[in-house]
Formats: sequence, structure tokens, C-alpha cells
Amino acid sequence: MGVLHYLDTILVPLSFFITFGYHGYLWYQFKTKPSCTTIGIESIKRKHWLKDMKQASIMYDKQGTLAVQSLRNTLMSSILVAMVTSIITVALAALINNTYSAKNLFTSSFFGLHTTKVLFLKYGSAFLFLLTSFLCSSMAVASLIDANYLIYALGAEPDAEGVASPSPSTSRKYTRDILERGFILAIFGNRMLCITFPLLFWLFSPVVFVFASMVLVWGLYMVDFVNVATCY
Repeated sequence: MGVLHYLDTILVPLSFFITFGYHGYLWYQFKTKPSCTTIGIESIKRKHWLKDMKQASIMYDKQGTLAVQSLRNTLMSSILVAMVTSIITVALAALINNTYSAKNLFTSSFFGLHTTKVLFLKYGSAFLFLLTSFLCSSMAVASLIDANYLIYALGAEPDAEGVASPSPSTSRKYTRDILERGFILAIFGNRMLCITFPLLFWLFSPVVFVFASMVLVWGLYMVDFVNVATCY
């Protein structure tokens, strides 16, 4: 029974190690073997897609319209993530008002510690991840809006007033950087929200928290990695 009093000390760091260790491995694979990850494959496709867009092409208007429509789904997804984080944050704020009066309901050691400092740590860490997710999603929305405009304006003619305009290669590189920044921020905001859900189970028990973290990592692994025989 003495081990139960240290469940928070043992299982909570283990849960964070599992989650962040997986994302560290994912980032390493994305940088070294991008064709093995869905994020890397999509990034490669986006770069080739922008590279194939020729200035002053006859079909450019259709390509620009298709680009805006293609980015709309990611834009709406980032807005949805920001809305969900706001709703969960408000729900947590309302829950905090009744926490200290209801904490005596969880008296078993299985549910972990429920002291004032531990409760503050639980809610504070959840708020931190939610606010980070909201910030990244908001920045992703701004970047994707800029990318929409830049992609559509790639084929625009320079004005006749003699104002210096960037070269096509510089403009295309800047557009690619903004586009990639928007997608990376959107992915980061989405992952912060996903990590928050197992963290919310810490409010009930650290045992449930570590189990939820393992389930999350397993689900994300099935989504993030592809079965490719040869990865460069």
C-alpha cells in the first residue's frame, strides 16, 4: 500500500516521457527519413506542388483557385482546434470552482494525491497545454491566410510604377516557407490538444493517465507512420 502514495511521482513523469519521447522520435524520423512519415510525405508533396506552379501559366488561375480550396480544409481544422481548446478551457475554469469542495470524494490512494499543490499542478498543466494549442492554432490560421494570398499572387504581374518586386524564386521560396510554417503550427496545435486529453485523466488517477498516454501514442503511431519498404 505504501507504493500507492507515490503513484503521482512515478507514473506522471513516465506518462510525459512516453508522450514526448514518441514525438521526439517522430521529429527525428521527419528530419532524417521524411518518406516514412505522413507529415514528411505531405511536406514533400507541397514543395513539389509549389515548384510546379509556373508563373504566367495559362492554367494559373485554376491552379490558384484549387490551392485556396485545398488549404481551406486545414484552415477550418485549425479554427476548430482553437474553438475546442477555448471550450475545454472554460469548462476547466468552471470545474475548478467546485474542485476543492469535492476533492474529499477521492480519498483512496489509487486516485493519487489531492493536496492543494497537486491540484494546482494538475489544472495548471492542463491550462498550459490548452493555451499552447490555442496559440499555435491561431498562428497557423494567420500563416495559412497569408499563404492563400501569396499562392494566388504568385503569378501577379509587377506594377507599372517602377516599384521593385521580388524575384520569382525569392517569392516562391517565401511562399513555401509561410505555407510550411502554417502547416507545422497547425500540426503542433493539434498535437497539444491531443496531449491534453490524457492529461485530463490525471484529474481522476495517475494510473488512468499513463494508460491513456499509451493509447494516445499507439493511435498517433498508426496515423503518423506509413509502411514503406524503402525509406531514404
